[in-house]
Formats: sequence, structure tokens, C-alpha cells
Amino acid sequence: MMHQHPLTASAPAKLILCGEHAVVYGCPAIALPLADVRAVATVAAGQQGEGLRLVAPDLNEAWGVHEQPTNPLSELALTVAAQLGLGQADLTITLRSQIPLASGMGSGAAIATALVRTLTQYAGQEWDADRIAALVYASEQRFHGTPSGIDNTVVAHERAIWFERRSPKPLIEPLTIGAPFTLVVGDTGVRSATHLPVGAVRTAWQADPVHYETLFAGVALLVSQARSALAKGDSATLGGLLNQNQALLEQIGVSSPELERLIHAARQAGALGAKLSGAGWGGIMLALAHPTQAATIAAALCEAGAVRVLTTVVG
Repeated sequence: MMHQHPLTASAPAKLILCGEHAVVYGCPAIALPLADVRAVATVAAGQQGEGLRLVAPDLNEAWGVHEQPTNPLSELALTVAAQLGLGQADLTITLRSQIPLASGMGSGAAIATALVRTLTQYAGQEWDADRIAALVYASEQRFHGTPSGIDNTVVAHERAIWFERRSPKPLIEPLTIGAPFTLVVGDTGVRSATHLPVGAVRTAWQADPVHYETLFAGVALLVSQARSALAKGDSATLGGLLNQNQALLEQIGVSSPELERLIHAARQAGALGAKLSGAGWGGIMLALAHPTQAATIAAALCEAGAVRVLTTVVG
């Protein structure tokens, strides 16, 4: 049954707790959804004869999908509409997001997931998370070239996951979290498109595969240890592992002075561990905090230059 009134769907932001970059080369990563930070898509009847239109008020942009057919969101909307039998419908989809762009928080995957969900709702259908994740991954490839598959997976499934990139489909396992833990997230305000550091790492790996595969193996080991620490609710051990992951990411070449300034400030303010999260060269960092220290760490991040700080409890 097609709905004629506006319908809204949403999808969460995501954080990679540990394992970024190495995950592209078959190593595991742990990712978390941020349930209270979301992208929202609303679909409503459009003007007769206009076809499918996308409106992005945050970007001050609006376009017909047939006017920009190679835009990744246009391609996604056209694909989903065709599968739902909505190909000729006059619909307007409005996209809004609380997630900073190019920050490592899965903004693109969340917007795409919300778009798919709102169209399926409009068509009176319900698609499972695997199907949505696959469609969003294809869209992510247009943005990022060689995405790991982790953003679309954790956003579509909305759960903490263990992720390994495999062929023909990734290994995805829900994680056991033995006790809730607090993360303080600091945004450097520096925007770096994901494909740039991902591409730089690929070039460096191709030039010196033995060195980089040793670094990736080190990341894989600590991700396994982090899974065990999460299951036990052992925040002290987890914090040390996050620090080790940051050291490896610096050697891989994806950190930045802005990230390291915030990471240092968080550790000085009492964080159990801190590291960049996502592609790097800017974007965000995260700090594992004892609940009583979270406000102090957040203040230290602001003083160190974070343009935005949020505190969230996982598990």
C-alpha cells in the first residue's frame, strides 16, 4: 500500500571503536551505532510531473534525480524506486542530518540508509538490514572508491558489531558488551574526504606491503583483545588498547596534528584511552571516560580546539 502523507525514517551515526584502515585489508574492526545522533529522510507527494526530487536543506541544495543521474544519492533513489515499483512517482525526499559531514561518523551511510528506509515505508514494504546495507554499500563506493563496508553495515543493523571484510559477503557478528561505557567524542572541524587517506594508505601499502601488513596485523591483534575487554566490561584494559591503536594509526600515516592535540588533551584530563576514529587526517577522535570524568574531558577537548563535543553511553 502506497502512503500519500509524509513519512519519516532515520538512521544512526556510527563510530569505529578500533580497527579502521586495517579493516580494508581483511582485518577485524569493532563499530558502534550512536542511537542519539541521526540522519532523517522524509518522503512526501511532489508536484505532478516533477518525478523524484531530493532536497537537502543542510546543504541548501535541491535537485531532480533525472537532472543529476550520476549523483550517488540520485542513483540510490532511482535504484530503490525501481525495485519498489515507484519509478514514475512524483515524490520529494527531504534529507536532514545531525551528523557532521566527512567526520568519520558515517554521515553518508546514515543519509543513504534513511533514504532507503523512507522509500520502502512509502511503498508499504519492509526490507531487511542486509538488503539495505548492500544497497548503501554500492552507493558508498561512488563516494569513497574502496569503502570497507563497515559504515553501511553498522548503520543498517543499528548494533555494535564485529566486522571482517570477506568475499562474497562480510563476516558480521553482534558484540557482547559486559558493562556500559562512556565515550567522549571530539570533532577537529577539519574535513577530509574518506577516499583521500584510504587511497594514500593503499598507495603506501602497494609500495611497501611487508611493512604495512605488519602494522595491520598489530591492529588485528589489539581488536581481538578489545573484543574480550568489552565482553568482560574491562574499561581499563580497553583504554590501553585504544591508545595502542592510535600509535599504530600514526605509523600507518592517517593521524594529524589536530587529532593528536585533542587526543593528548583527553588523556591529560583523565581519559582511560583516546584515539582517532574513522579515516583520519581530520574528522573526529574518541576518548574512553570514567563517567565521573566525562565532563572534565569534554571541557578539555573544547579548550584544545574541538569544534563540537558529544558524550554518549554505549551498551
